[in-house]
Amino acid sequence: MRRTALFGATGGVIAGALITGALAAPTAGASERTPGGAAEARGVAVAAAKAAKKGIDWTDCPADWGLAKPIQCGYVTVPLDYAKPNGRTIKLAVDRIGNTGSASERQGSLIYNPGGPGGSGLRFPARVTAKNPLWTKASKAYDFVGFDPRGVGHSTAISCVDPQEYVKAPKLDPVPDSEADKRVQRKLAREYAAGCKERSGWMLPQMTTPNTARDIDVIRAALGDKKLNYLGVSYGTYIGGVYATLFPTHVRRLIVDSVVNPSRENIWYQANLDQDVAFETRWNDWKAWVAKNDAAYHIGDTPAKVQQQWEKLRAAAKKNPIGGVVGPAELLGFFQSAPYYDSSWATVAQVWSDYLGGDEKALVEAAGPDMSDTAGNIASENGNAVYTAVECADAKWPTSWSKWDRDNTRLHRDYPFLTWSNAWMNLPCATWGAKQRTPLEVGAAKGLPKTLIVQSTRDAATPYEGAVELHKRLKGSRLVTEKDAGSHGVTGLVNPCVNDRVDAYLLKGTVDAKDVTCAPHATPVPAKSGASAKAAKAAKEAGPVVK
Repeated sequence: MRRTALFGATGGVIAGALITGALAAPTAGASERTPGGAAEARGVAVAAAKAAKKGIDWTDCPADWGLAKPIQCGYVTVPLDYAKPNGRTIKLAVDRIGNTGSASERQGSLIYNPGGPGGSGLRFPARVTAKNPLWTKASKAYDFVGFDPRGVGHSTAISCVDPQEYVKAPKLDPVPDSEADKRVQRKLAREYAAGCKERSGWMLPQMTTPNTARDIDVIRAALGDKKLNYLGVSYGTYIGGVYATLFPTHVRRLIVDSVVNPSRENIWYQANLDQDVAFETRWNDWKAWVAKNDAAYHIGDTPAKVQQQWEKLRAAAKKNPIGGVVGPAELLGFFQSAPYYDSSWATVAQVWSDYLGGDEKALVEAAGPDMSDTAGNIASENGNAVYTAVECADAKWPTSWSKWDRDNTRLHRDYPFLTWSNAWMNLPCATWGAKQRTPLEVGAAKGLPKTLIVQSTRDAATPYEGAVELHKRLKGSRLVTEKDAGSHGVTGLVNPCVNDRVDAYLLKGTVDAKDVTCAPHATPVPAKSGASAKAAKAAKEAGPVVK
């Protein structure tokens, strides 16, 4: 699930041929028996058949996409509304790099989604060009395929507000001091929802996870693959679970990593409340690491002292925004990357340490906006727009402010790191100006092959219980648990216990006879002093791409 670095939303931070009779009218009750609806099932079959016939016109990628040869790019056309497959269409940007092994080694395409909602998967083939050692074996067997989901980036994109306005800083402190502060945030949330409807209203009702899963099935057909090989991380796991529910017999290999709890009761209001608790736990883990490495950072030699320094930093930035642009909301946008990813632990600590030592440049560059980066700002605004549109469209949200206020006030008392910023980010869903649906009941029918679930126990963005729940719902799945670890996106980390099982599954389709528990990957080591500015800039450009 995606969080942007700015919390800027609210001023807080099928097979190739159709079978006979596929287009016949459904019998009474068919929509209830067909997951996601019978009309949509017919529609995706029509769209996939068209895509299989047409294929993809692969060319060199546009220069400004930053995807150099031999990566190729193209488009796949899909219906806006799968219940109307011959109606209005949208385009999906896709890219690929061919398998590096022989023709006899090739096992098809591996389609990737990094999460979000709102994340782009177009960088996935770059794992091959960058010779990422974790993916060397898999890339011999598979074409690596990425795509921008509907609404995202180079696909038919949506927007909710002018991107330059979206990134302006400093924004309001997400933690309210008064009822007046809450009223201002509520007004901003209503205005953001209205902006989404005004700028992108024609797409909003169809910005759903089931539609993205249907899009993937059309991409699969366009690629010429009879069955899907898929890797989804974070929100990409929910897409994977929904795909397995809608198209169980179309799955060949499916890996989901860092899992969204797919329970109807969890999507999406409860998911965000649960996330607040998990983020506090991982924030505490990071503070303990910083304290342990006080000789390197000089922030505090106990977690309590580190917390005191954080509160002091927040208060100072609230009174006088750092560099004129970094207030509490912007600080949180940067510091949250530490609970997200172990790879950010040292970077965030070093930037903070340098600031305490009198150098604020790296902190301003990492946490503040770059108004000259118009392309980056467009991408940031688009990512948040898609995040909001999907979560608001997937489920019906509480409309009572008293419920939001009661739930978040209660949580904030014990889990203050993220609670209120998360509330404001999602509050536009309370006044959403487009149809909100009932979440799909995730759970595969007969025909789903063995699938692989990977999860760390202390994940902040997608709590461990989500993996357990999806494991129950996908019969024959295997759960690989990385114990006593919490970095988001386990398959991207060096941990042979995990990496070897991912390779075995992708290459041979094998899973263990029972679930597996792995020891944690290596703990981060302190960054070298002076490297913080460069690392912070890199971290900002990469950003927390998942919520």
